[in-house]
Amino acid sequence: MAILWTTGQQQQQQQQQQQQQQQQQQQQQEQEQQQQQQQKQKQQQQQKQQQQQQQQQQQQQQKQQQQQKQQQQQQQQQQQQQQKQQQQQKQQQQQQQQQQQQQQQQQQQQQQQQQQQQQQQQQQQQQQKQKQKQKQQQQQKQKQQQQAAAAAEAEAGSRSRSRRSSSKSDSEPPVKMNLADNILS
Repeated sequence: MAILWTTGQQQQQQQQQQQQQQQQQQQQQEQEQQQQQQQKQKQQQQQKQQQQQQQQQQQQQQKQQQQQKQQQQQQQQQQQQQQKQQQQQKQQQQQQQQQQQQQQQQQQQQQQQQQQQQQQQQQQQQQQKQKQKQKQQQQQKQKQQQQAAAAAEAEAGSRSRSRRSSSKSDSEPPVKMNLADNILS
């Protein structure tokens, strides 16, 4: 009986040991499962982080593209402004040329006016000279007429005297002095 009892106890102990081993194995399996789940969670977190990083990179790229667009627009605006400035400069140059031409025309007109004034002055001087000549000629004519009249008067006086003297002697002819003809000749 004692042998049976000891063998039964041994069997029970073995069964208990087996159960303990099984429990340990289960615990190990559970731990492994937990570890696997933790790893999965880590992987998921890493994936999320990667997605976030990708999104950030995309956003940065979009920002860079927008900045590039803005820069291009600014460059275009600058080019347009430069073109406008060049056009304005051309217009200013044209205006300056026109002004210079106008000034030259004005100078030419002034020169022509001066020449006309000089010609007018010369004409006036010539007219004055002609008037002076005419006055001198008139004065000479008046003098000649006065001299002729005086000579005629003198001749008339001499004739009257000769007539008086002829009453005494008609044989001598009277002496005629044609002073007016001598003066006029």
